[in-house]
Amino acid sequence: MNFEGKAALVTGSSKGIGAAVVLELARHGADVTINCHSSRDQAEAVAEQVRALGRKALVVAADVSDQAAVEDMVRQTVDAFGHLDCFVSNAVYSDRQLMANADMAGFKRTIDVTMWGAFFGVRAAAQQMLKQGTGGAITVVSSPHAVIPIPTAMAYNMSKAAIDHMARTAAIELVRDGIRVNVFHPGWIDTPGERKFFSEEDIQQGATSLPMKRMGTPEEMAHGVCFTLSDEAAYMTGSTLTMDGGVGLPWWSNRAEGKQ
Repeated sequence: MNFEGKAALVTGSSKGIGAAVVLELARHGADVTINCHSSRDQAEAVAEQVRALGRKALVVAADVSDQAAVEDMVRQTVDAFGHLDCFVSNAVYSDRQLMANADMAGFKRTIDVTMWGAFFGVRAAAQQMLKQGTGGAITVVSSPHAVIPIPTAMAYNMSKAAIDHMARTAAIELVRDGIRVNVFHPGWIDTPGERKFFSEEDIQQGATSLPMKRMGTPEEMAHGVCFTLSDEAAYMTGSTLTMDGGVGLPWWSNRAEGKQ
């Protein structure tokens, strides 16, 4: 993959998959804007790694559920790098409670960040790419939650299902302008965010029950995301690339056949 001369913006990129995507883009030549909400120190550390690779880095602290803040983040990216060629919507928020007794503040916050945040980013990035007139690539990091109704995660499930269809709609609206929009579905990935819901022991035990008997890594996911942004995927738009380690398969059927 070659991103020489390209400028990218990745939301939610101070850690986890987002940070790995930033570093993968930089390794292949891109200048990158790193977005965070509250973890500024971690974002600056990622920026230093980008600069160590010989690329430019910009850190912007912004709440992606704030449309004006997202639009300003795109403007700052263009001011810093001169253009925007790649956009990755990765920022999420999630509270986990059963729907019937969920705290509605957390429920709404999940939707505001995960759904509206993705839309605001895709819209602002597309507007800039249309203005430039040179095409571009947008990837929306979604989830198998978009199709698997995981209990206690209704707001997150709803949001991910919505942004999948949002991305496909954007793809058909932008295809004639040379702007590609794709979706990426990671599986259960070993990121700091998982520690909000599970203890370290739960994570290690749960990982062994997965089809591949391990969680995925942010670096593995970054390879997939960056492929969708690259010229190698030039004929790919409105598609979903899944790297979930087989969790979408009926892996429970192996146990019925005596396979572990």
